[in-house]
This record gives sequence, C-alpha cells and structure tokens, in this order.
Amino acid sequence: MLESLRMDDKRVIVTGAGRGLGRQMALHLADAGADIVCAARTQSQIAGVAEEVEAKGRRALVVPTDVSDSGQVDRMVQRTIDEWGGFEVMIANAGGGGAASLKHVTEVSDAEWRDTVDLNFSSAFYCARAAARHFRAESKPGNIITVASGTALRGDARLFVYGASKAGVITLTQALATQLAREQIRVNCIVPGFVAQKTLESTDEIERARNQGSRIPVGRIGEAWELGPLAIYLASDASAYMTGEAVIIDGGGLAGGLAPTGWDVQSGIGGVAS
Repeated sequence: MLESLRMDDKRVIVTGAGRGLGRQMALHLADAGADIVCAARTQSQIAGVAEEVEAKGRRALVVPTDVSDSGQVDRMVQRTIDEWGGFEVMIANAGGGGAASLKHVTEVSDAEWRDTVDLNFSSAFYCARAAARHFRAESKPGNIITVASGTALRGDARLFVYGASKAGVITLTQALATQLAREQIRVNCIVPGFVAQKTLESTDEIERARNQGSRIPVGRIGEAWELGPLAIYLASDASAYMTGEAVIIDGGGLAGGLAPTGWDVQSGIGGVAS
C-alpha cells in the first residue's frame, strides 16, 4: 500500500519553490523519488533548493519564473518539456499578500488589486492551463495541485483582497477538476492555515507564534514541513480517486470557528501562510 506514495522518476514542477511551503513540498517530493523543477522569481533561492534536491539523489531544474506573467509560465513549461521531455505534476504554490494587505477597501488602488489577484488567482490559472495543454498534447494522465489559504474561507476584513483571490483558487480548482476528470487530469487544492514559513528566531517571533497558537484547537501554529506529506499524497497514485477537493490543514482552526481576528497580521510571525 505504501508503494502508492512513491514518486520515483515522476517529474514535478513546484512554483514558489524558493522558500517556505514550496521549498518543503519540493524537498519532501524529492524524498519520495520525484525530480523537481524549482520555479520562483528569485534565482538564488531556487538554486539553493535545487542543490538540496540533488543532494537527495534526484534531478533538479532551476527555472526563474514570475507566475503572474502568463508568458513566463508558458516558457517554464516549455523549458521543462525541452530538457526533461515533460512532467506529470504541476504544483501552483506561488502567491502572497501583496501591497493591498491591511488596507481599507477605499484605499486599495486598481494596481494593488490587480497585483494581488494576478499573483494568487491568475497565476493558478496560468499554471493549470499550461499543464493541461501539455497533458492533453501527450494524451496522458496529469495532476495539478493548487494552494489556497484558510483566509479564503473567512471574511477577514484586513486581508480581503488576498482572501478573495485565494477563494477564487478554490473555485477554479473545483471547476477544472470536473472539466478535466474524463481526461484523467486530477486537480486538488491545499488550504493551509496559520503556518510559519521560516524558523522563528527572535524572542518576539516565538512569543507571537505562541500567542497565535493558543487560539488554534491543537494549541500551536503549523510548520511548513507539515504540508510536505500532504503534497506527496496528492501528487502520488495514493490519491488516484481524489479530485476537486480543497484539503484544509490548519490544526482545527476553521472547524473550531477561529475568527479572522485570530491572526495578528501585523506581527507577520516570520511569514505566515493562511
């Protein structure tokens, strides 16, 4: 049974792979036997992750990409095809809060709205479209994994642009899953809660994380590595009968009715995904 979780020689594109959740997913998938295309805007970060992947005995390809630009996404996919012959899994992970975070609706400019929506929602569409085109051209099964946020499921007044853009990702995932299912292309979404994206170093960061965690049913915030095993499951044949799902991993926060005010946004807590 556990063999179905192996990813031996599967080729996986991970966007936003340079740090945080993307880095952890890339490294866990490499542990499971996958070769990883490391994509993100900052080449130095993805080059470092690629070295970690190769140290595990797997291939790595570094492709600097701004996923909010559809042309760059298409070129990322084409380079993967040119150098590796294709891929089996696309993980559209890249995203962020953008300049609109913490602003009142009357203060958000058109440009700030577009930047956040493009980074989170449009990028997921661009990645899914490029992956689906490849899978269809090769007449082979495929797997697309998007990454949303618990903020998409709450009416957080302070992060309304980010939350709206991530809510779109969940709906996009469900719609594409039903559209592509008969073509053997699966589409699922990871919905993280409050997750520290880097090691907490300062006393203030640790204390803020402790306070935040006390509001979550399990009593702590998540760690980025905890999304790695979920990524393996969704990317592997173990989840072959699963598509169109938004899988929440948040320590029970949403189930326990954690209010939007449960996150001290201004603290950042080392960069927290939710």
